[in-house]
Amino acid sequence: MAVTDEAILRIKDMIVRGQLKPGDRLPPEKELSDTLGLSRSSLREAVKALEVIRVLDVRRGDGTYVTSLEPRLLLEAMNFVVDLHRDDSVLEVLAVRRILEPRAAALAATNAESTDIDELQQMLDVVAESTDVEGLVEHDLQFHHRIAAATRNGYLASLIDALSGPTVRARVWRGVTQNGSVERTIDEHRALLDAIRAGDAVLADALMTVHVSGVERWLRDAR
Repeated sequence: MAVTDEAILRIKDMIVRGQLKPGDRLPPEKELSDTLGLSRSSLREAVKALEVIRVLDVRRGDGTYVTSLEPRLLLEAMNFVVDLHRDDSVLEVLAVRRILEPRAAALAATNAESTDIDELQQMLDVVAESTDVEGLVEHDLQFHHRIAAATRNGYLASLIDALSGPTVRARVWRGVTQNGSVERTIDEHRALLDAIRAGDAVLADALMTVHVSGVERWLRDAR
């Protein structure tokens, strides 16, 4: 069992046993991680996942609370997850991205100007491994948009932008349930930028194929 999954189950068990009730505030992170015998990073990932499915409510600057746990609230979140895993259209969109985006990366390696390289580098300079999932997804969307724009092919860039929207939910859910997703995404973006900067179209194509295939492969396995 993945460490994050174990953390999720332990928090759920606390709720089921009545140790945490609707509206209760969770103990401080260090205290809770010590109580559960988990690392703080694993606990954070578990909290993110439970926040997405409306079991926990993270209030910035205040703390993390158990939600009301009303059936309506939980059903809404569960429908989100079920729809995501059952919706073949998301897989079809990801398959189209896997066809188009590697070619876009190759064109960017050939056509990118210094301003494109500088903007991509600035995006990587700002994002960090401590970035939350929402911040990572926003970075990912902007990074892919900038690469598409660097192709100097407006139609291709528009197509890629249009295809990014339907896959946001899959990217977010992968981010909160798969360990190391933030670090992996940043590392893959760095490698892509290095290939584009070097003008290596073949390498950029290959790296983008692997990068885009990650979400598609994860979603197929999760179904």
